[in-house]
Amino acid sequence: MMDVLCSMNRLLIASTFLLLLSSCSDKYNAFKNNYHFKSQTGQADYSDLQYWAAHPQKWDPSDSIPSPLRNEPKDSSVDVFFIHPTTYTHRMTTDNAAIDDDYINAKTDYSTILYQASVFNGQCRVFAPRYRQAAFNMFFETDEAKRKQALGIAYADVAAAFNYYLQHWNNGRPIIIAGHSQGSLLAEQLLKDFFEDKPLSKQLVVAYVTGWSVPKEYFTSLRMCNDSLQTGCICSWRTLRNGYVPGILKNENGNSYVTNPLTWTTDTFYAPKELNKGSVLTKFNKVYKQTTDAHISNGLLYVKRPKFPWSFLYTTKNYHIGDINLFYLNVRENVGQRIRSFKKK
Repeated sequence: MMDVLCSMNRLLIASTFLLLLSSCSDKYNAFKNNYHFKSQTGQADYSDLQYWAAHPQKWDPSDSIPSPLRNEPKDSSVDVFFIHPTTYTHRMTTDNAAIDDDYINAKTDYSTILYQASVFNGQCRVFAPRYRQAAFNMFFETDEAKRKQALGIAYADVAAAFNYYLQHWNNGRPIIIAGHSQGSLLAEQLLKDFFEDKPLSKQLVVAYVTGWSVPKEYFTSLRMCNDSLQTGCICSWRTLRNGYVPGILKNENGNSYVTNPLTWTTDTFYAPKELNKGSVLTKFNKVYKQTTDAHISNGLLYVKRPKFPWSFLYTTKNYHIGDINLFYLNVRENVGQRIRSFKKK
């Protein structure tokens, strides 16, 4: 099933690749010296906090809060287990990233952990494991066995990290599962292996599976959230500009669940930009309000071209890289809504 999911999403992430490569990637070199640890086995040791991109027992970029939000009350009674997207996108000499690659770890921490995982820090302790992620080019690998092996290695690390988290840090606390892109692919497998029809499902507040499809036949008992308060359910979306359908996704024929993050429903009603409470884009300490609207069509989330300074230069029609950030304040608010609803059960 993981291979099927890959084939349905390759083109969606492909059109963001050049954007990822051109987004001032050299800036991560300045942080490489923070990552001197070396694995003697090539594998992660999750008892060592260096193998966590985010962890509540250390400071990391997931602790950062955009300056306009710093006076908000904070809570940490719930844990989020966040699985980051692909950051192994250059000089791909191996099928999987090395767990101790200083550049990849710097890039991970100061891109996705800062800009995506931080959305949860108002309400949660944030756990985000480093893992031997599949290289970007593995999503286009024609050798099915090779691709399956690379993703299998990535998932084995994520599952090992989650097991360690459960054994040493969870202590029965409510859990949110979250991911983006490759991280969401792995999150779906994690949900199936650890939560669906399992006792742990009672601890699941919600799963945010963004930037990846949720095929309608994939889960048997886990369901999509139908509103902003439902718990024990899944939210998922993939963001595109109005009218744009990547060629490979045409074969889905709408066979994917999708959530509108402005209304938290799965219907096709239009949500105007006035419901968009704020985006956090390339300037972390700047919140741009009412950047775009949203509506669901044929298993995808569609928006008008976002409005922010110099947005007329943003010509891409695939907003994969902004799945969380375009709706940053709405997601941040919804995390709190679902936690409060969960605690009332």
